[in-house]
Amino acid sequence: MRWHCSPISPHGIDLSLIRGRGERHIGSLKTVLRIVVPKGSLEKATFELFEAADLRIVRSSSADYRASIDDPRVVDVRILRPQEIPMYVAEGLFDLGITGRDWIAETGSNIQSLGELKYSKATDNPVRIVVAVAGDSPAQSVADLSDGVRVTTEYPRLTEAFFRERGVSADVRLSYGASEAKIPDIADCVVDITETGRALRAAGLRVIDTMLTSYTELIANPASYADTEKRHAMEQLLTLLNGTLEARGKVLIKLNVADGNLEAVLKVLPAAKSPTVSRLASGDYAVESVAEKRTINTLIPALSDVGATDLLEIPISKIVH
Repeated sequence: MRWHCSPISPHGIDLSLIRGRGERHIGSLKTVLRIVVPKGSLEKATFELFEAADLRIVRSSSADYRASIDDPRVVDVRILRPQEIPMYVAEGLFDLGITGRDWIAETGSNIQSLGELKYSKATDNPVRIVVAVAGDSPAQSVADLSDGVRVTTEYPRLTEAFFRERGVSADVRLSYGASEAKIPDIADCVVDITETGRALRAAGLRVIDTMLTSYTELIANPASYADTEKRHAMEQLLTLLNGTLEARGKVLIKLNVADGNLEAVLKVLPAAKSPTVSRLASGDYAVESVAEKRTINTLIPALSDVGATDLLEIPISKIVH
């Protein structure tokens, strides 16, 4: 395919350099995937997740939009705003991307979702797109707002549809940030994203409706997903990412216990499915199980109290079911 002019992203990136990149080979494995990950609020958490999944993203500086992953399944990595990622993946500029459900819905992009990656900027909880008004407003829901209400938001498409479905004709204005600071002088209410609600409360605002609950998602270009080889590579990467997320906050507990105390230990010990119990040459038992790290301060003493010995707490990097 020949370009007569080079398409440029809002970040000044020549997108013609992305389209049509050839595959390369490392040993007997073929590098097939072009990946785009989010810049901004999700950037740090995404980089940490990939590194923990043994898919470390490397770039020359924090300002660089081009990166790499030392993995034979990945040919190219870019770091772009999550608002753009669904569109670029839908257009085939990338095979695989990470963005939020909020931006998938806002852009209406035709993508294939491989599933949720349950992490966000500060926690493992989803973020919400909410409608908020001044704390002294009488409105209890969007339906209580009057026609012509001024709404400021980074999500004009979703906002217009949400208000229209509730019978409110709204004056929706695109915001480029700091939306909560525009009430009451510039806008009557704000549609904004929140993880904890702390910033909205600090600005004296009150949430009256939730438009959307959004997790981070791994998305694919539909044509790339239809390619058997690429889909297999995508699923392998997803296995690593999900395994890493599953292991967060968990540890492996290993212990020995005498025959007569085994039942008491098993009653105290949690398990993902059931503990692994092995008979030792001495006639005692070796037991291991997965436990929540936050419970260890009470679990280990409780196990010791009922006869467990040689207790070991071992970090877990991945759990793959």
